[in-house]
Amino acid sequence: MGKPSSRPDSSSKADKKFDKKVQFYAKVRDTVASLTAKKDITKRFSVFANELVYDQKKKLRSRQKKLKAYDLSALSEFLPELKAPRANDFKLNCKSRQQLILKEGKQLSAVLEHPAFQADPLAAIHQHLQNTQPVLDEKPKKKKNQNGGRKKKSKKSKALSSQQSMDI
Repeated sequence: MGKPSSRPDSSSKADKKFDKKVQFYAKVRDTVASLTAKKDITKRFSVFANELVYDQKKKLRSRQKKLKAYDLSALSEFLPELKAPRANDFKLNCKSRQQLILKEGKQLSAVLEHPAFQADPLAAIHQHLQNTQPVLDEKPKKKKNQNGGRKKKSKKSKALSSQQSMDI
């Protein structure tokens, strides 16, 4: 009698086992779906991030090319070397700044009122620079021959060499 009662329990146990497997597989399916969704999102984000980094690098390259166009450091070798002003001796604080502004303001008004400046400002500035700037010692250029700096072969040396070859 114990056996027939155990059979319905065993069938219900099998049903419960089957239900648990179905639930487990459903959870696995949901997990796989969520992981693939996360993977897709990550993939899309990484593609977007890569494109963003590429665009930033491209902009940086174009900026650097533009800066190279304005790079005038190559001209420094042709400019005369100037002695650096002694900035350490002159400290600019509030009081000295005000004094400097007053001094420069007076100088500017004096320049603007000068009759030579009023007549022709550019000529006056040019004249002022010629009077105040030190004269640079330029090395005199070597005179070139008429044939572009090449030495002429003298006819005498050819004649002498031909006579020497005959003697030998």
